[in-house]
Amino acid sequence: MIVDLNADLGEGCANDEALLQLVSSANIACGFHAGDAQTMRQSVRWALQYGVAIGAHPSFPDRENFGRTRMQLPVETVYAQVIYQLGALAAIARAEGGVMVHVKPHGMLYNQAAVEPTLAEAIARAVLAVDPALRLVGLAGSELIRAGEKLGLATRQEVFADRGYQADGTLVPRGQPGALIASEALALEQTLEMVRHHRVRSVAGTWAAVQAETVCLHGDGEHALAYARKLRASFAEQQIRVSAD
Repeated sequence: MIVDLNADLGEGCANDEALLQLVSSANIACGFHAGDAQTMRQSVRWALQYGVAIGAHPSFPDRENFGRTRMQLPVETVYAQVIYQLGALAAIARAEGGVMVHVKPHGMLYNQAAVEPTLAEAIARAVLAVDPALRLVGLAGSELIRAGEKLGLATRQEVFADRGYQADGTLVPRGQPGALIASEALALEQTLEMVRHHRVRSVAGTWAAVQAETVCLHGDGEHALAYARKLRASFAEQQIRVSAD
């Protein structure tokens, strides 16, 4: 069994280099919610050093609230903004001798695209326009995955190790009870259930089906590195290989 393990980088977290030694894919902030040219370049260099797949992490233009503000922008505006962000990271990766291989939206852009078909299509069109070979990463079973598949893009369905799920397979919104899983043991149990059995226990107590092709590991928590190491150890015990291929 093979699973991709990804982490969001270039967002001001001190754990970035250490996390890159534990994951197989990196989603690099492109300046709209966090990061700048220098952090993008450093993240790319580390990813290349540790053999980690390079991906873009585009967002709504919302540095004040870390990309977590709900926005209703014209779809062509979102299309242009995503192209702008992907182009910046692709150029930096190329200049450093690497290549950008995937795209994963950030924060509210990700969450809205999971349930809004029009927004999802705008993002998928932008990815296709920049490079049809790019892989589009989105919430398992979401509108973003459907939009990418409709346009012929390779997709990768994502699950979250430390987030609560609703009965329909969407994430519990941040700030609501059950949104974050604080217990490492419960997070490990949930992750293995999703990867091995393609299901997750929702906050309502029911099972929701999920396709776990990549697991998101948040690197900004107090115990992020320790948890990352435990997750890798658990995968090894279960003979689950971590790879971006």
